[in-house]
Amino acid sequence: MRTEAPVSVQLSDYTPYPFAVEQVDLRFDLDPDATRVRCEMRIRRTGAAGEPLVLDGESLRLLTIALDGAPLQPSGYTVEEKRLVIPSVPDDFTLTTEVEIAPSKNTALSGLYMSGGRFCTQCEATGFRRITYYPDRPDVMSAFRVWMAADKAKYPILLSNGTPGETGELDDGRHFATWDDPHKKPSYLFALCAGDYDVWRDSFTTMNGDEIALAIHVDKGDAPRAAWAMDSLKRSMKWDEETYGRAYDLGVFNIVAVRDFNFGAMENKGLNVFNSAYVLADESSATDADFEAIESIVAHEYFHNWTGNRITCRDWFQLCLKEGLTVFRDQNFSADMRSRPVQRIKDVIRLRARQFAEDAGPLAHSVRPDHYGSIDNLYTATVYEKGSELIGMLRRMIGEDLYRQGMDVYFERHDGQAVTIEDFYKCFEDVTGEDFTQFRLWYAQAGTPEITVEETWDPGTREIGITLSQKTAPTPGQPDKKPVPIPLQMALLDADGNLAEWMTILEDEDITVTMELPEGTERPLVSVNRDFSAPVRLRRDLTRDQRLALVRAETDPFNQWDGVQSLVKEEILALSEGSQAEPDDALVTALAEAVVRAAPDPAFAALLTRLPDVGEMFLERQPADAVALNTARRKLQSALAGKLAPFIAETLGKPTPAPFDPGAEQAGIRALRTALIVLLGVSADPSAAATLQALYTGATNMTERLAALRAFTVQKGGKPNAALADFEAAWKKNALVMDKWFALQASTGDAETVKALAAHPAFDLKNPNRVRSVVATFAMQNLAAFHAPDGSGYRAVEGIILQADKVNPALGSRLLTAFEQWRILEPRAKAEAEATLKRLQAAGLSSNSADIVARALG
Repeated sequence: MRTEAPVSVQLSDYTPYPFAVEQVDLRFDLDPDATRVRCEMRIRRTGAAGEPLVLDGESLRLLTIALDGAPLQPSGYTVEEKRLVIPSVPDDFTLTTEVEIAPSKNTALSGLYMSGGRFCTQCEATGFRRITYYPDRPDVMSAFRVWMAADKAKYPILLSNGTPGETGELDDGRHFATWDDPHKKPSYLFALCAGDYDVWRDSFTTMNGDEIALAIHVDKGDAPRAAWAMDSLKRSMKWDEETYGRAYDLGVFNIVAVRDFNFGAMENKGLNVFNSAYVLADESSATDADFEAIESIVAHEYFHNWTGNRITCRDWFQLCLKEGLTVFRDQNFSADMRSRPVQRIKDVIRLRARQFAEDAGPLAHSVRPDHYGSIDNLYTATVYEKGSELIGMLRRMIGEDLYRQGMDVYFERHDGQAVTIEDFYKCFEDVTGEDFTQFRLWYAQAGTPEITVEETWDPGTREIGITLSQKTAPTPGQPDKKPVPIPLQMALLDADGNLAEWMTILEDEDITVTMELPEGTERPLVSVNRDFSAPVRLRRDLTRDQRLALVRAETDPFNQWDGVQSLVKEEILALSEGSQAEPDDALVTALAEAVVRAAPDPAFAALLTRLPDVGEMFLERQPADAVALNTARRKLQSALAGKLAPFIAETLGKPTPAPFDPGAEQAGIRALRTALIVLLGVSADPSAAATLQALYTGATNMTERLAALRAFTVQKGGKPNAALADFEAAWKKNALVMDKWFALQASTGDAETVKALAAHPAFDLKNPNRVRSVVATFAMQNLAAFHAPDGSGYRAVEGIILQADKVNPALGSRLLTAFEQWRILEPRAKAEAEATLKRLQAAGLSSNSADIVARALG
């Protein structure tokens, strides 16, 4: 079979498009099997005379083409597989094309497609070229007007970007609607939705006094479940006004929820399209994690209105400019809505689990790469989460006031433009007078810097010396690394708290900080990278007693939590490598005591019960044995459950908060309750299974019901059980809840479980949520089973990935990233993983997936 070879795109090859598209008028005659799209573009030459007009286009049937109203003869243009070329055009002209497309056959979910019997679009990054011929690149910005017509009975609501205009009736039961977006935008922000929806409506009055009509369009009967998303939207709008001075700029803001979607959501101007998993929620069907994700993602997409839409990226190499910046904004919104320390810890957990692993493997790339094989494969944790951390470091180094001034300059200077990282940092250079050339190395270099911390203490002079040195390991294509500026929040601690607190910016390979302390001062403890001020790994030669002392003395919540994590990691490694047979009782006791002491802040206490995941442990010691690490982790969890038994019984014996509220206070209480339920799942107490079954039956919300079901299933060895059957019977008609049912089993079972789930009648290869709930959950959250040394885990997903890749290449390539750490595995699993990747490479992959596999194999 033939594998599509990805073509490498180079940042150095960028050249501006030689034409400006000043106005686009689109006319859609919507039909699932044969939609006609008429595109009229007013075009002006901006480049060299004689340049041909080259338009992108895929899977289009060209019906007509005209230049300034005159039909073009076949000799006047060339239709290629992925573009339309007109070799000779005047300097100012109007081009009109009409094409036919088949949305019902578009299983890639890119362009115009059908979901649940409704029309929907997804155009980022290169989907618009599947709708009509167009220069489908982010630096071509134009004003769009849309006319669309469809069967009124089937598609009574017709939506697009911008402001609604004229509507009316047509012959044969059809109707039409027009939309006009006054803000110039690139084609990737185009959106169209048509269908029969229930609508949850509200309004918002901006700081400028403008009243905005808000609407969330969902499946019939689901409108009340959009209430939390609407509340999140209104809080996002208010927060952006108060924090960044940015008001919304259209009279309407629409959200459409669809079941079939490759991403979480899409920020199309004025018409956001969301995966329904990130819109629909109520206490009976959604967990607190769902409510929190909805709040965060609604905010993220809304914030894109200014950081992504009004100002967009010049080319896809600058993707981090809109995504990293907007992730930073949504993380701070979530921190303000909830607990800032808890939010910071959660952000770092995600960063370490996803991005640190990416930086350490064959798929490592810089935040702004200098080349790519497939743009779909650049939507990564490095671009998003690490990109956010870079903005955070910038703000720490210059301070909040100058950061806000720089952002104001950015918005004022570049509104309506497609810009670069250099344009962004020039705004801050102008505000601060500083040169950020060295800081921008963070955008050019892949890899996670490792900071070595060494201390000296002279009791006679009471002088402490702290030497910090940085080193970044080689990554693919980048064997040599330069020092980058690293802002490290630091403090000296004694039993009473902080003796001193400051920020050191490590700009060179190493630096030594010395301080002379007051007479009578004992040797202080050194706290480094407080609040995780930089996305780095720390290496410190401390004994267990020194680490315990540091945890007890810490005044920074993040470092207190992280100190516990460091102790636990050492313990898991010792257990997995056989240097000790049982968990250290003193450590388990100290951990249990820390959890109980933190109980007044239940969200933080819940995080203290969390042990590092197996994937996080891969980076601590290689070769990594997933099975041994998982066994060790379970053993330590079980010991902690034993120590906390009285606290677990007392906490879970109390009623859960009622009436249900998804806000931070109640969510924190439920977070601790569910964390303790998780521990019951690995408890050696013979009564644990019965307790969990009772908790499952008596749960009044999905958060605790699902946690009890998962823990009960773990107690049953991940095998099918009566509680799983009961849950399926109760929720089989709710697709989003059934995704949880599939994912729960994939995360607790083995290869045979995955095969059974893939054979289930409700498993659907065409639905990304359902495929991810099985394959992605198994391969990325159940690492002991996925990386089984006999290769059974790889074989269980291999065929599914191949099938998914043929249906939806973007989905197939995402699933393949589960193999990114194969090189650091223990020899048996490593050999099986390599053999699987080579079989996949030879099996005939899409260009997206071929790019991932080729990079993984090196």
